[in-house]
Amino acid sequence: MDTNARVFSAPGKALLVGGYLVLDPRYKSYVVALSARMHAMVSTARPMDQNKTSITVCSPQFNNEKWTYNLLQGQLSVDGTNKSKNLFIECGIRNALDYFDIQNSMGFDINIDIFSDPAYHSSQGSIMKQNGMKRFNFFNSSISEVPKTGLGSSAGLVTVLTTALFSVFDPNLDLTIDITLRKIHNLSQVSHCQAQGKIGSGFDVAAATFGSIAYQRFEPNLISDLPERNLSAKDYNVSLQHLINDTDWKFTVEPVKLPDQLRLFLGDVNSGSETVKLVTKVKNWYNLNLPKSQEIYKEINAGNMAFIASLNEMNQLSLTNPEKYKVLINNLNKSNKYEDPIVLQMRESIAKIRDNFRLITRESGAEIEPPVQTELLDTCMNLNGVLVACIPGAGGYDAIALLTTEMTNLDSQTKGKEEFSNVTWLDLQQVDIGLKEEEVVAYLNLQ
Repeated sequence: MDTNARVFSAPGKALLVGGYLVLDPRYKSYVVALSARMHAMVSTARPMDQNKTSITVCSPQFNNEKWTYNLLQGQLSVDGTNKSKNLFIECGIRNALDYFDIQNSMGFDINIDIFSDPAYHSSQGSIMKQNGMKRFNFFNSSISEVPKTGLGSSAGLVTVLTTALFSVFDPNLDLTIDITLRKIHNLSQVSHCQAQGKIGSGFDVAAATFGSIAYQRFEPNLISDLPERNLSAKDYNVSLQHLINDTDWKFTVEPVKLPDQLRLFLGDVNSGSETVKLVTKVKNWYNLNLPKSQEIYKEINAGNMAFIASLNEMNQLSLTNPEKYKVLINNLNKSNKYEDPIVLQMRESIAKIRDNFRLITRESGAEIEPPVQTELLDTCMNLNGVLVACIPGAGGYDAIALLTTEMTNLDSQTKGKEEFSNVTWLDLQQVDIGLKEEEVVAYLNLQ
């Protein structure tokens, strides 16, 4: 490995509360960053042809699939050896070159290896490789053929890819500087939205960059107002630089932390939902049912804010009265029926949110909380140590989320029970930090 190599990683996410409302800048959401991370190892070398720059992104875990792009005389072309198209990689590369105004060849070969932690994909058919520091699942299939678990792999990919390219074009890159993080965030949002073909809420890219956050989105027109790159590359570059460097995006990212001795469990339900279809159905329902739909959103928001307030109260209690907090946690471990006033508020707020999403499910046809998931969540609420159970993000059949005490053993309480036969508990923890630089040695000699 080249001595100039650097590695960057970004966390996955779970939108605990704020589903659908997060699309509106008026509403606050609560996003938990997860211990499962996406990783990018970048190195540069001088090629034989000093007049050409190539950027190769490789996915060693997925059959060593590669995507190569060549920059020659100001034009970026897709290499003919690429077996598939990956818009997230392509948009990330194009925007990084545009932002840094790399119009002419730098005479570099840039190589980026992308890794994803095991929780991002189904492990079926994989081989674990490790070196005592890192472990990854390797597949004999392309990445498009392996089922995902919904942790935000595309947002993580774009964010670490953008960071890796930043480090090449700005060798003094320092992720401890807030303005640097915001520039990476802004550029990653642009690339991610363009790759998706739509302007999403951006909570996943924000969590990949900043970690666990209370989040309110940016205005969509910030990205939609960019000029067409194909019409004028120069106009696009100037507009992009102004958007990244000088524009106030007016999004909110407040660092948050789950209360002491609590953890988030995600359960993969071995199914899946198409978020875009769900969102489209909900949007149509919302527009056709005004002002009633607006009142329902206000009810959901009230539940969201009450839930966030109860988490803040628990955090405060753990600091100001640790003995009382210890009793609260111990009682939760012993009985699922225990209801301290803070716990009661937390449960009532989630109940309000779920009630309204079930209403939207019935009226819109978007299966946010379908009956089978309702039954599963209600069963989870009978487990010791569980504070609340809900469906994160856009809902559907992707996963369930439980907020529990650290001592809760879900495996022992659910193993062998028919109602949990399709649930796989993911080995994840909440993390505070977003983007960070890693040690290169941790990615070498995987076997």
